[in-house]
Amino acid sequence: MTQQTELEDEGMTFWEHLEELRNRLFKMALAAVVGATAAWFFREQLLNWLVGPFTSAWELNGFAERPQLHFPNPAGLFIAYLKISVIGGCVMALPIIFYQIWAFIAPGLYSREKRFALPFVFASTALFVAGGYFGMTIAFPHAFRYLLSFVGELPSIDLTPTIMVDEYVGFVSRMLLAFGAVFELPVVVFFLSVAGLINHRHLIRFFRYFVVIAFVLGALLTPPDPLSQFLLALPLCLLYGVSIIVAWVFSRHREKSKEEDTALQKE
Repeated sequence: MTQQTELEDEGMTFWEHLEELRNRLFKMALAAVVGATAAWFFREQLLNWLVGPFTSAWELNGFAERPQLHFPNPAGLFIAYLKISVIGGCVMALPIIFYQIWAFIAPGLYSREKRFALPFVFASTALFVAGGYFGMTIAFPHAFRYLLSFVGELPSIDLTPTIMVDEYVGFVSRMLLAFGAVFELPVVVFFLSVAGLINHRHLIRFFRYFVVIAFVLGALLTPPDPLSQFLLALPLCLLYGVSIIVAWVFSRHREKSKEEDTALQKE
């Protein structure tokens, strides 16, 4: 059986592809709405979890007063809770979102590659959650401790932080998204390997350049302290090593498939 016959010829037109994409996006949005509705009932617990790195850094800096979050108008806290619910809903909907992505691209894959649907969904979700967990438990506390270290007294004035809850939620959300997204590197490499665009040899040759890119991303995505940048760059480099293994596995699989197809064509 050749590669051509392994492909499922859906015979879909451009407009049919757009309709399929619309249906997949609708299912993603519906899953996010359901998740956000469920997350609303746990909004206070989610906010308490989000402020964990901030309160830890506050205590480690030895401030006597209790940490506070402020909101500038009566609707401020409601909007913050709404953002938290949307973020929580999207996270809870990740397995469905990743599955819909896979289902949309699956018709363009070979039959041997379609069996990776569940591993792809599990790995994508686990890596995103791992990135967020790493940020919340390791990177963020160090970053907040560094940023709060500037609080103190000057000869003529006291420097006191006034943290707005809406701005804090937005800041932490962007950081969580950044950490979760960069931890998806092995999944991106998986797709590029399956498509035949890269292999492990390309990644090995590019490794020294990626180290520089990792530290640049660390500088752009984290607060401006060297430790936070290092805490993002180091796992990125480790994930790049995992990506090399992923590319090696799938590149070897694709090369073997090509050899088998060539042999069958000669027969």
